[in-house]
Amino acid sequence: MKALLEVNNVTGGYSPSRAVIQNISFDIHAHEIVALIGLNGAGKSTTIKHILGLLQPLEGSIHIAGQTFQSDPDHYRLSYGYIPESPIYYEELTLWEHIELMAMSHGLTKEQLDQRASVLLKEFRMEEMKNRFPQQFSKGMRQKLMIMMALLVQPPLYIVDEPILGLDPLGIRSLLTWLERCKEQGAGILMSTHILATAEKYCDRFILLHKGQIKAQGTLAELRQFTGLTNHSLDDIYLHIVEDEKQ
Repeated sequence: MKALLEVNNVTGGYSPSRAVIQNISFDIHAHEIVALIGLNGAGKSTTIKHILGLLQPLEGSIHIAGQTFQSDPDHYRLSYGYIPESPIYYEELTLWEHIELMAMSHGLTKEQLDQRASVLLKEFRMEEMKNRFPQQFSKGMRQKLMIMMALLVQPPLYIVDEPILGLDPLGIRSLLTWLERCKEQGAGILMSTHILATAEKYCDRFILLHKGQIKAQGTLAELRQFTGLTNHSLDDIYLHIVEDEKQ
């Protein structure tokens, strides 16, 4: 089956003279959630920025739905939904105006907008905030706005960067439930997270990134076999790999 996202031998960073990530290769298929795991400075954000098209690889290539950013930037951007770690919003637009803008940019009909938005507003308990401005929101509420905007357009691929930070327990449950639903309906999801217990519970595969390189990737069973840590948790496996790097 053709992958939704293909990252092929990507080396890149913020300066041509200094690569942050080296020879990164992985893919994301329909019907799966894949965790991108690493310590601060491991290269997770740099990897995501390359996938989004915000940075261009020094070497290698990235395809989403068969397209590269260089070949068709507009189609490429419409092929993914992005939930950033830090909320990004327009101060002069209300929550509902943000939702309308996202719907318009992705060609949703008014019927699609109204039906999808109604369900999302109820799920994330943001109905009373519909006509308010994001600067009046808590960080968690702003994060919910980012989540609803991404989920609204129902893209084939989701790029999710530390989505749980700032969310209350009900918000976390709603997000993870929705991501599982998107997966069941055929989406592929790449989720960067530090919460390894959550990743272990909800993700199908794991990419372990350390010092700009992929040290291991696969299912939990495959990672256990790779490290020899039979019956150990994802947390134990990742810490084992990181500690080995210190030797």
